[in-house]
Amino acid sequence: MLTTTLRTHTCGQLTSKDIKKEIKLCGWVNSRRDHGGIIFIDLRDKYGFTQVVLDPSKIPDANKLRREWCIKIEGKVRERPKGMENKKLITGEIEVEVKKLEIINESEIPPFEIDDRIEANEEIRLKYRYLDLRRPVMQERLLIRHKAAQAAREYLSSQGFLEIETPMLVKPTPEGARDYLVPSRINPGKFYALPQSPQLYKQILMVAGCDRYFQLARCLRDEDLRADRQPEHTQIDIEMSFVTEEDIFKTVEGLMEAVFKTRNIKIKKPFVRLSYNEAMSRYGSDKPDLRFNLELIDVTNTVADSDFEVFKSAVKNKGLIKCLNAVGCSNFSRKDIDELIELSKRYHAKGMAWAKVEKGKLESSITKYIDEKLQKELIKVTKAKEGDLLLFIADSFKTTCTALGQVRLAIAEKLKTIPKNEYKFCWITDFPLFAWNEEEQKWEPEHHPFCMPKQEHIKFLDSDPGKVYATLYDLVLNGVELCSGSLRIHKPEIQKKIFSIIGLSEKEAEKKFGFLLEAYKYAGPPHGGVGIGLDRLVTLLIGLKDIREVIAFPKNKAAQCPMDGSPSDIDEKQLKELNIKLDIVKK
Repeated sequence: MLTTTLRTHTCGQLTSKDIKKEIKLCGWVNSRRDHGGIIFIDLRDKYGFTQVVLDPSKIPDANKLRREWCIKIEGKVRERPKGMENKKLITGEIEVEVKKLEIINESEIPPFEIDDRIEANEEIRLKYRYLDLRRPVMQERLLIRHKAAQAAREYLSSQGFLEIETPMLVKPTPEGARDYLVPSRINPGKFYALPQSPQLYKQILMVAGCDRYFQLARCLRDEDLRADRQPEHTQIDIEMSFVTEEDIFKTVEGLMEAVFKTRNIKIKKPFVRLSYNEAMSRYGSDKPDLRFNLELIDVTNTVADSDFEVFKSAVKNKGLIKCLNAVGCSNFSRKDIDELIELSKRYHAKGMAWAKVEKGKLESSITKYIDEKLQKELIKVTKAKEGDLLLFIADSFKTTCTALGQVRLAIAEKLKTIPKNEYKFCWITDFPLFAWNEEEQKWEPEHHPFCMPKQEHIKFLDSDPGKVYATLYDLVLNGVELCSGSLRIHKPEIQKKIFSIIGLSEKEAEKKFGFLLEAYKYAGPPHGGVGIGLDRLVTLLIGLKDIREVIAFPKNKAAQCPMDGSPSDIDEKQLKELNIKLDIVKK
């Protein structure tokens, strides 16, 4: 296995079956121990550890060895002394008596220990990423990512998909985030963009008759960063012709099954399905975490006749009142409740009312506005019991649901009721095609402008775009959006209409998307697909939260790479070749 001229085995391979064999190993000194003049080295490579034993009287250079030196040894495999075995290691029953040592490279003292038990701070890890990646845990994460990518390729290939590469230098088009722009030296004053996704190209591949396409595509977006977002990420990009959303769901569920099988995790199919409105109404999110049972309850009709002004005002303004029954949380302190109230305000709620259930009644400053009969009805509707805490928000549908949904998550985190090693997938369907931008007073695409409106809603495009829903869907896992997709518009007249609604004139649409509209003149098929975030998928597969942990060379929160110093200054000669003159505006 993996033999080369320099080595016969890897450091994670030798067992008792190899005793008395003459072998060669290469790797890094993980640790060094001097026991009565005999040197014990734990030699490490990406495959594991092997204990090697050196006698300085026979191998003088043994005394020089230090952590992270790169070495080659030749020797004989022998059994470890009784009681000295390490059952945690595959190689734990043996050691190697070294007969020859070659120091390949010496190492300076590393800025942090190459040890899974010791975590350096993030900036140091990113600056010395080549050392961070030597840690066994990081090697394991890269292996898991590799297996997930291979499983995706094998599954999609078995389903008749062709892997096709799309361009990295593309025409700038508005797709939701800022483009990274690349100046053209050969065409002065003109720019390429790096692709935010292969969206338009994969649709054109469907017009081209490719039928089933996939790609592990690099996507680049100039946007603010967070734990599950990077300037560049990898997407398992899929597009299919002559399909309904049912066909796409079945394909993606099979893909998820194949990927999770690489970790011996069995997932339940078919996945739960929730409409956008149902997900928002029940969980306060269009990416709900279904691993715990805590749902929002509509109490609008129950409390509409109360004397509490906040409730009355919401009903008057055609809003609603939602309640969250935090079971067993009446022991929350006022500080705990105030923190939840502040959280709700961060999501645009004006405030949050609360009441504790004690002795069959509600205890709170708001209960003086709610008579005894309404209190009993509230307790019944919310299925509240002694010791429960009821939390109320009254506002518009989106504000109420979103704010209370965040409170729902915060309570689950606080109570530690979210189970580990559980995977709950769900499809979110029937999204609105448009979202109203209050600030700019215009309609914008909820996802992107290429999603097919539902057939029965096309009639509302001119009269009331807010009523138009699309055959648009997200796949959510444990509260994280894994992928987004839709059936695409394949009729040029509908595509032009969508562009018009979002404020693109015919001239602008032609300038930005003319090549797509031109392609549609030649009978494009009905088609649809998804883009699945590979980084997020692997992160969830491992049970982590930060996608940087599964990317070999990620950027930090300032979109910088501390290791190579990018982004960096460009010298005047290069700028001149590109016909660019910098005028930096100081902030």
